[in-house]
Amino acid sequence: MKFNANYQKLKESYLFSDIAHRVNAYTAAHPDQKVLRMGIGDVTLPLAPAVIAAMEKAVAEMGKKETFRGYGPEQGYDFLREAIRADYAARGISLAADEIFISDGAKSDVGNILDLFDADNTVLVPDPVYPVYVDTNVMAGRRILFADATRANGFLPMPDPKTEADIIYICSPNNPTGAAYSVEQLQAWVDYANARGAVILYDAAYERFVAGEGLARSIFETKGAEDCAIEFCSLSKTAGFTGTRCGYTVVPHALVRGGVHCNKLWLRRQTTKFNGVSYIVQRGAEAVFTEEGKKQIEANLAVYRRNARRLSSCLDELGIFYTGGKNSPYLWLECPGFTDSWKFFDYLLEEANVVGTPGSGFGKNGEGFFRLTAFASEEATEEAAERIRRLLRR
Repeated sequence: MKFNANYQKLKESYLFSDIAHRVNAYTAAHPDQKVLRMGIGDVTLPLAPAVIAAMEKAVAEMGKKETFRGYGPEQGYDFLREAIRADYAARGISLAADEIFISDGAKSDVGNILDLFDADNTVLVPDPVYPVYVDTNVMAGRRILFADATRANGFLPMPDPKTEADIIYICSPNNPTGAAYSVEQLQAWVDYANARGAVILYDAAYERFVAGEGLARSIFETKGAEDCAIEFCSLSKTAGFTGTRCGYTVVPHALVRGGVHCNKLWLRRQTTKFNGVSYIVQRGAEAVFTEEGKKQIEANLAVYRRNARRLSSCLDELGIFYTGGKNSPYLWLECPGFTDSWKFFDYLLEEANVVGTPGSGFGKNGEGFFRLTAFASEEATEEAAERIRRLLRR
């Protein structure tokens, strides 16, 4: 018996585990200090009333023989797939309901989708990057190339015709940098992928934060994306489902490589390895797309947007370079006076009792940068901004 040797190539601990250990050690040594956590991208506002009402009704249904449900369809109930299809249609994007697959979150599907691809494929990921993209491919033993995202290109790398990649990761608005691609920029990536016969894995988990003119919320706003792209979406940040777990993945029928239909492969994979998301959760998710649900989740998103503006104003006052904050819940700032992002992490924790995320944890191009999130309460965000202002104004 042998274990998968590729797991031995992974770093021993996950970035956010390292952060938790440092913060726990500090709070244990300084129990009187109020630490403000602005590092992990978890929401803090509760589920919308429309979502709760729908879930309560679904729970009651599960308590009656006449309306009880057992195993549901692995790819999701029709009522939710149709609600998502209608949401895309309202944005001018035409999808078939059976191109939409309900999941327990984008993170799961971003990793699981790799079951469809041979280990010999070459992967292209941006650097800095969400660690899951890299780690899941290390686990499979794939060759990984990096597209440099730097201050010079606004942390939005563009395709290089000399790069030969089969699987391409794009996250927009980006985690961790907060940078968002325009439709025109994404068109260049779609054209590149179609010319190469590559597949784009497009992470749109933060699409509801996009407000800038000409910026894309979906890769399917471009021409030809249905021939080369898979889109992953999540209700975690959109509607506060981080603890409830629900997302969806779009696999177009038109995506065919070597005569193989990707949609059919994904359906086969899901029906074999996944039993679907619970009926109760899917009824709650359906409510997100109702008129009342949209109004309620927009009220919560408005809080996070105000938090982002508070942090942006703070950094603007201090003259610190950053990306994000305007079309993203993340702010990616250049560490003032530090080239080592972990040293800046310790400095901010010890001197201001504010926790962020060191950029080096997201790749070599993240060194010297730092991520703050806008998901704390308004009071905590205001206090954190003031502490940062006082500390870095010295």
